[in-house]
Amino acid sequence: MLCSIVPPLVLGVIPARFASSRFPGKPLVSIDGKPMIQHVWERARLARTLSRLLVATDDGRIASAAAQFGAEVALTSPDHPSGTDRVAEAAAATDAEIVVNIQGDEPLIEPAAIDLAVSTLLDDPNCRMATLKRRIERPEDIRNPNVVKVVTTLDGWALYFSRSPIPFAREGVPVCWKHIGLYVYRRDLLLSYGSLPRGPLEQMEKLEQLRALENGIGIRVAETGYDTIGVDTPEDLEAVLKLWRSRHGPDLRHG
Repeated sequence: MLCSIVPPLVLGVIPARFASSRFPGKPLVSIDGKPMIQHVWERARLARTLSRLLVATDDGRIASAAAQFGAEVALTSPDHPSGTDRVAEAAAATDAEIVVNIQGDEPLIEPAAIDLAVSTLLDDPNCRMATLKRRIERPEDIRNPNVVKVVTTLDGWALYFSRSPIPFAREGVPVCWKHIGLYVYRRDLLLSYGSLPRGPLEQMEKLEQLRALENGIGIRVAETGYDTIGVDTPEDLEAVLKLWRSRHGPDLRHG
């Protein structure tokens, strides 16, 4: 008698909040006539590994917009200190075994990048958390503290994440890797992540993923050719719009 293998339930969660200090209301900013959060949702829906996808928010305006374009919405507490906590609350109400934190401010996200990160975790039963990296090509990105760098072991486990240029090369030009902020968690780790001690490295660098490393939890890092453009400021939006025009033509309306 053949025994079928049931694949794990993989939940994609797009956390979104209205009250961004640097760009209030950014999930609803219009790109080509659609709110940015809709572009993220539409791109993420194309990922083959996701069993379910929802938008997690504490804001009624975002919830209403998401419902209008057909997204499943999870209303979460307004008191969460991070998007990870918001994702964890949404995931706790489901039976998902694997959860993907999909940034709500990346309207050009590649579905294949989501699939790569999920597959990296699924392929290794010892892996509880996975993410992505991309080789840095522009020297100015190495020095940019807003571009987070990562170094890994030979077999792809994260050693450290930093806003500083790492590694330092005594001779020649270093090969540096940009961290792509897409995270995949096993359920138990995600639901306990908020209660893990925040170590001095996380507090200094202001990088939440360092909490896992400081608590002895390994992060598997897969290499991708995908690059991320997150919209943290109106200036970032202009960069996204420029790239969008190069792909879709000049007829672009935003407000």
